[in-house]
Amino acid sequence: MQKIEAIIRPEKLDDVKNAIAAAGVSGLNIVHVTGRGVQKGIVHMGRGGETYEVDMLPKVKVEVVVADDQVDRLVSTICQAAKTGRIGDGKIFVLPVADAIRVRTGERGDAAL
Repeated sequence: MQKIEAIIRPEKLDDVKNAIAAAGVSGLNIVHVTGRGVQKGIVHMGRGGETYEVDMLPKVKVEVVVADDQVDRLVSTICQAAKTGRIGDGKIFVLPVADAIRVRTGERGDAAL
């Protein structure tokens, strides 16, 4: 099993959720986060010509745990759905998951997904 963590633009959340569902994966978690990467924030022009920098931007982290054989397809699906072609589109991290347990039934491993 692998955990896919995708940090994406908030405005792409619905596109990513719909793409994940269309790929046949129903379980996911969403966490609203604030951060920065290569983009390093944005500069706004305020009233009177003053500028100010916002270096921590709102993002959304989508977390999905899938069987090993689904990882490449789901990562590709998320990339396509989240991409705008501009800096700040996000990052995807893939991490190994040692075990998963369904609380209600006690099922473990892939059966718990």
